[in-house]
Parts: sequence; structure tokens; C-alpha cells
Amino acid sequence: MTRMLTITALLAAAGAFSSAAAQAPDAKALFEEHCQRCHGEFGTPPKTMKKRYPKVVTFDSKFVASHSEDSVVKILTRGKNEDMVSFKMKMSPQEMAAVAKYVRELGLKPRP
Repeated sequence: MTRMLTITALLAAAGAFSSAAAQAPDAKALFEEHCQRCHGEFGTPPKTMKKRYPKVVTFDSKFVASHSEDSVVKILTRGKNEDMVSFKMKMSPQEMAAVAKYVRELGLKPRP
């Protein structure tokens, strides 16, 4: 009986984990939808965006060194400067956290 309860508990935990993983926000898709236009596919803004928005940042090692995931979430929530609007009405807190993590990962990758 105890083994049956243990197996049932393990299966329930595996199902909960699988369900949580299935519901995790797709950070790359969110980045592509909300950020890529200005910040570029790999975190380097296109020249046209740099010209239009001189303060647009590149997600590179310098950015990662000076911005935690929490600080990126704050920027997404509040906006920055006059050029970047808030995303609090477009993304959930979980989605913003996923994008913040993705942005930091981009900053650590070598540029293509």
C-alpha cells in the first residue's frame, strides 16, 4: 500500500512538473514579438533603429554586467526614456521575467 502511494505521489509530481513546464512562457517568441524590432534578433539594434532611437541599447556583456534580471523586468514594466514604452499591459509578470532572462542570455552569447 505504501509503495502504491509513493508511486502515485511521484506520478502526480511528474504531472505537475510537466504541466508547469508546458505553461512556461516562450521567452524567444515574446522577444521576437515585442523586442526584436528595436533591439535586433540577437540583441544588436539595426542601424535604422539606432538612428531613430539613439538611446536603444545593445544586449551585450556590458549590458549583462550592469543589469540584473530584476532590473530588466523593471524596465519592461515602467518603460525607459521617452523611446521605450511600458510592457505591463502587453506581458504578464511571468512573461516579462522570461524575457529578462532571455535578454541576459543574449548578452552572453557571441555575436553572429
